[in-house]
Amino acid sequence: MQIQNKHIVLYDGDCPMCNYWVNFILKRDDKNKFMFAALQSDFGQDFLKKRNLNHIEFNTIYLLKPQQYYLVRSKAIFKIFSLLGGIYRPLSWMKFIPEFISDTIYDFVSRNRKKVDVEACPILTIEERKKFITEPFLT
Repeated sequence: MQIQNKHIVLYDGDCPMCNYWVNFILKRDDKNKFMFAALQSDFGQDFLKKRNLNHIEFNTIYLLKPQQYYLVRSKAIFKIFSLLGGIYRPLSWMKFIPEFISDTIYDFVSRNRKKVDVEACPILTIEERKKFITEPFLT
């Protein structure tokens, strides 16, 4: 799978709510735009350390477009909705909310995300498993 043409969602792999949202994206990624990596994986740790980002606490989502950019917190969420397109695109319009407001809401959810009861992670198909990166990569 050509990683350079994908958007990579980096998330807390130990968080049930985060895994729920990864599955949400995965099931709606009809155009095969996304790949995924847990922040705890070798890939995730490599990404964080190369950018001097916190590599111990995993309370932030990142959206990486290799060799181009990465987005953090609410900006990452809004871009994901935009890339999903269809009925989700209007949710990306929330990017016009001032960042200090949208990130404050993001931080509140992030602090409380492990308290939320979500359904168990489903078993992934072989094709879906191919979208998860574990090995280090030049991020």
